Amino acid sequence: MIRPTIAAGFTGPATAVASPRLRDAVAASLAIASLSLCLMVTFAVLSSKLGSGMPIPA
Repeated sequence: MIRPTIAAGFTGPATAVASPRLRDAVAASLAIASLSLCLMVTFAVLSSKLGSGMPIPA
């Protein structure tokens, strides 16, 4: 088996993969998604705490 002469791994020069606008759009959508997930978890915890204090109707 012959080894390639090109260095493998992260030793080469860095190249831009995506445009700055695309990177900013992805970062903004991830921020919005994490905020909405936080709000959903908070709402679920609060509703379960409120629901546990109420009696079950018969």
